[in-house]
Amino acid sequence: MKIKNIFKYLLALPVLLSTTACSDWLEVKPQNVITIDEFWNEKADVDGMIAGLYTTFESQNVVERMMVWGEFRSDNISTGANITKNPSLENVFRENINASNGYTTWDQFYYIINQANTIIDKAPAVAEKDPAFSESELRADIAECSALRDLAYFYLIRTFRDVPYTTTAYYDDDQVMDLPATKFDDVLDSLITDLEKVKDDAVVTWPASSSTKALYQTARITRTAIYAMLCDMYLWKQDYQNCIKYADLVINDKMREYKEKYGSTASAPDLSRFNGYPLISGTTPGSSYFGRAYSTIFGNYGKEETGNSLESILELNYMSADNMPSNGAVNALYGPSESGTGYGAPSSYVKETTDDRSSTNYIYYYRDARYYENINNSAIIAKYQYTNSTIDISNSSKPFVIYGGRFTKDKVKGNWIIYRLTDVMLMKAEALAAMMSDGSTMTDQDKTYRNQAFSLVNAVNKRSVLQTDANLKDTLTLNTYDTKDKMQTLVMDERQRELMFEGKRYYDLVRRARRDGNTSVLSTDVLHKFSSGGSAVSSKFAKMDYIYWPYNVDELKVNKHLTQNPAFGSGENTSIERN
Repeated sequence: MKIKNIFKYLLALPVLLSTTACSDWLEVKPQNVITIDEFWNEKADVDGMIAGLYTTFESQNVVERMMVWGEFRSDNISTGANITKNPSLENVFRENINASNGYTTWDQFYYIINQANTIIDKAPAVAEKDPAFSESELRADIAECSALRDLAYFYLIRTFRDVPYTTTAYYDDDQVMDLPATKFDDVLDSLITDLEKVKDDAVVTWPASSSTKALYQTARITRTAIYAMLCDMYLWKQDYQNCIKYADLVINDKMREYKEKYGSTASAPDLSRFNGYPLISGTTPGSSYFGRAYSTIFGNYGKEETGNSLESILELNYMSADNMPSNGAVNALYGPSESGTGYGAPSSYVKETTDDRSSTNYIYYYRDARYYENINNSAIIAKYQYTNSTIDISNSSKPFVIYGGRFTKDKVKGNWIIYRLTDVMLMKAEALAAMMSDGSTMTDQDKTYRNQAFSLVNAVNKRSVLQTDANLKDTLTLNTYDTKDKMQTLVMDERQRELMFEGKRYYDLVRRARRDGNTSVLSTDVLHKFSSGGSAVSSKFAKMDYIYWPYNVDELKVNKHLTQNPAFGSGENTSIERN
C-alpha cells in the first residue's frame, strides 16, 4: 500500500448496522459502505467507526506484523513447516531482509491511524447534533481513539524507528500526504503527551452484564490500558520514575479487581506464593496438577470464551462462534495451518531444558510450567493454540503435560494479548534495575532497587515453578544478583520465559540496545538460534541501524521525503522511479 494511497479508504466509511446494544459490541462487524455526506449524524456512527478500529487491529495483516516485527527476528523462533511457501518470512528468519520484503508494509497501521484521526476530527460535531451524545462520552471516545492511534504508532516506531507522523485526518488527494519521517524520540514524546492528556477521560469500567464484563474490560481501551501503554513508553524513553509510577497504577488497579472478585472470603487464593501480587494460581492447593494459569490466561478455564482473565489488560478478541472471524495470524504462523504446524517453530535454543538451576546456557529450568505450556511434545509452538493444558508433577523425575482443546485449521480463536499484568510487573522490574548504579559494589539505594526488582521477578517465576505449595522452593536466589548487569540480565531472561512467543522478545532486545548504545546483547542473543551463517548475521547486527526494518520500496517510490535506513541502502533511494 503506497503512502499516498493509505488514507483514501476514509472517502468511504465502514458503518455497523447495529451498534447500540453494549452486549453486541464484540460480535458486530462492518457490513456496508456509505458516503461521508450520509454519515456522522449520531453517536451510533461514531460507535461504528470505533468498532472498525478494533476490527482492523484483529485482522490477519496487522496481527501477523505484531508477531513478526516483535518476535520473529529474536532467538525465540526459527523456521517451521512449509516455510518455503512464505519466502518473505523465510528471509526474515535468515536475516535476508530487504525493502521488497512483504513484512515491511505498514498500510493497515496507517489505516487505523487515519480512522482514529477522522473520528477525533468528526465526533465533536456529532455530539452537537445528537443530544444523547454526552460530553463525557465524547471525551471517552476521543481518549479511546487516541490510545488506539498511539498504539499503532508505537508499533511502527519500535519497528522502523523514524516514521511519518500526523494527527490530521486525510479525506482526499488534494491534501499533502507524502510526509517526511519524524524522529523516533519526537514521535515517542508526542505519543506520551497525547496519552497524558486523555488518560483521565478514558473509561474506567465498561458497563456490561456480569457475563460479558471481563470481555469488555480487556477487549476495549480502558484507563488501565492507557496506564500500561504509558508504562511501556516511558520505559522506552528511559524515564524510569514515570515507568514505575504507571506500573504501580496498573498493579494497584489489578489488586482492586482481585479484591472486588474475592473480597475477604475463604475462597480467595493465597497470594503469598506470588509475593502478594494478584496473580492467577497455576495449581489447586494440595494438587499435583498444574496448568490453571495458562488455561485461564490463554484458554477458557471457567468461562465460555478464551482469554480475558483477571490478569489481562488489553487483548484482541476472537469470539468462539464459527461465523465470527478467527485469529488467522496465529493459524498461519504458529499453527495449526495446513500441516498442523505453522511457518514458525521454537528455535533449538528454547527447545531444551536443564535440571541445573544455576545454568545460564538454557532458558528454561525443567520444572518451569511455561516450558511445557509454550512448546508441546513434538516441538511446535503450543501457546495460543490450545484452550487448556494440564501438567502432572506426581512423577518427580519428569513432568508430564496433556494438552486439550486445540483449535482446528482456520478456526483459531485464541485472543492476541497486547498487555497483561506480568508484562507490566516485569517492566517495572526492568526500570528498577536500570536505575541501579554501575560498578561491582552496590550502594544501599542499589540494594533497595535490586530487592524491589527481584521481588517482582521472583513472584512471576514462582507462579510457574512445578512444585506444590507445601514443598515450594525458590529457583532464584537474591544474593546471586549483586550487580546492575546481573539484575538486568535476570529481568530480560524472565521476560523471555514469561512472554515467550507473545510478540515482545525482539522489541525487548531493541530496547536494551538503545539503552546500552550498542548491539552487543542483542547480537549475542539472536545468534543463539543460528547453527550456520552466524558470522554474516553478527556482522549485520553490529550496526545499530540494522536492528530496525527498511522502508518498503513502494513507499519510497511515492514519498520523496523518505530516506531509506542506511543499513538496507542497496540503491532503493537512487535507482527507483518515483511517481
